[in-house]
Amino acid sequence: MTDCLFCPSGLREAPVLEDDHCLFLQRHEAVLSGSGLIVPRRHVETPFDFTPAEWEACHRMLLRVKQRLDRESSPDGYNLGWNCGLVAGQEIKHAHLHVIPRFRDEPYAGRGIRYWLKQEENRRTLP
Repeated sequence: MTDCLFCPSGLREAPVLEDDHCLFLQRHEAVLSGSGLIVPRRHVETPFDFTPAEWEACHRMLLRVKQRLDRESSPDGYNLGWNCGLVAGQEIKHAHLHVIPRFRDEPYAGRGIRYWLKQEENRRTLP
């Protein structure tokens, strides 16, 4: 796929880290400094489509990313997240793992990924 922003041929910025199966991308204008994405080189829509080798590579990359971020900015915690499908918030149809370092002094410190999902106005009763 040549027009995908996360495929190697469509990247706007050089990867921060990479290996044979995946890349770690960061945008310096991110609201939470240090945040980035781990993306597979192969164009797949969700991690449900990963091969075992891609899962292993993603795990290895995640450990490398954590080591780098720990060294550079000493975060107090991390949020990790996959959005799979439009309803789940996936805007680019190329699998990507959000890696978000978190810090005690943030206005939303202590509110994890599920914070917004736990709001009463988002309640949905199963049939």
